[in-house]
Amino acid sequence: MMDARGGTGSTLTHLQGGLSGLRYEADTLIGVDPADGKPLLARYDLEAAKNTVTRETMPERRAGGLWRWSELLPVRGWEHVTYLGEGETPLQRARRLESKLGMKRVLFKRESLNPTGSFKARGMAVAVSRARELGASVLVVPSAGNAAGAMAAYAAAAGVRAIVVMPADAPSANRVEVAVAGAELILLDGLISDCARLARVIADRLGAFDLSTLKEPYRVEGKKTMGFELAEQLGWRLPGVIVYPTGGGTGLVGMWKAFDELERIGLIGSERPRMIAVQAEGCAPIVRAFREGGRFASPWPNASTAAAGLRVPGAIGDFLILDCLRASGGAAVAVPEAELRPAQSMLAAAGAGYVSLETAAAVAALPHLLEEGLLDPSEEVVVFDTGAGFKSEPPADLTTPPALSNDSNHWDAVVARLAASR
Repeated sequence: MMDARGGTGSTLTHLQGGLSGLRYEADTLIGVDPADGKPLLARYDLEAAKNTVTRETMPERRAGGLWRWSELLPVRGWEHVTYLGEGETPLQRARRLESKLGMKRVLFKRESLNPTGSFKARGMAVAVSRARELGASVLVVPSAGNAAGAMAAYAAAAGVRAIVVMPADAPSANRVEVAVAGAELILLDGLISDCARLARVIADRLGAFDLSTLKEPYRVEGKKTMGFELAEQLGWRLPGVIVYPTGGGTGLVGMWKAFDELERIGLIGSERPRMIAVQAEGCAPIVRAFREGGRFASPWPNASTAAAGLRVPGAIGDFLILDCLRASGGAAVAVPEAELRPAQSMLAAAGAGYVSLETAAAVAALPHLLEEGLLDPSEEVVVFDTGAGFKSEPPADLTTPPALSNDSNHWDAVVARLAASR
């Protein structure tokens, strides 16, 4: 599958302005649309792709993770692909959660099992690979957490210099991940939007290529493979509803793009899931814009939430997210901050594993969606588990028991206490 000597079969033809619709050459390093500063989207020769990406051929591609979809990805040469095992994450039934909420069918797409512990690995794998193919030698990214670690890991694997700008209060696990991977870490006293401004200065003055969310065309291409996999795992159909924790929104934008491409190459029909964006009440610009009917989302003042991936006060791809929600008949909902950690604990106790606060937010939204009539308990719902819990900062009041003496004479009391608590 991944022959380092040959081409990937990519059918990439050009880039197109997400808002302007203007066409641009694909084989040069470019960030946003020069016409309006909005995101650029990759376009493919889908007539050519349909000859090789079929229901018969895809099961035969048993290795390569997300790169199994190479015809619909932008990297042209296998020698430029940086692969750490990203993609092909499980789609798992959440039966105990179904029972707790009175829902018929809830599935988790386990993005927390990607190499760097989150769905960000998909986007950075493709973006770093393509940037290297196009000649970039220095990369910079602003990140509130998981994108930072993913960029550092893939840049190290690709042998390119990485500069990461993070809020000073970003989760310690993410900061350590960046430092261990050898990236140059800058901590800034501010929000992700402030980090983005500094990253832009670094890009301008050092000639670094900026990998900010939707400020280059290819992170979304990695994220769209979640949509490809979802359709394949469900037998070439889509669920009724997708519930997705939303910060910068590349996951929603990418999957919506993936569904269009899959339909055009004949792998699925015209049915679409209702897409539901979940944010935290302390930072909910997409929810506000959706409810007010806006095409764009105004920046959220004083953004605050412990779910670092949701603390994005302004998304450059806001109009793409909102278009997707409305076209699908979906919704946007904000959950109270106080519900995040209880949902995280509830999920772990229910056997769903230690998930991130972002994933917890998506699950915390389910009762609200049911109560508001935005979700029917009989529907098939896919919730995206976007990151592992160990990537989140633990609560300040979390305690563990003191160490037990290694004297077995003390153990009888412990065993007796455990027996009494059964």
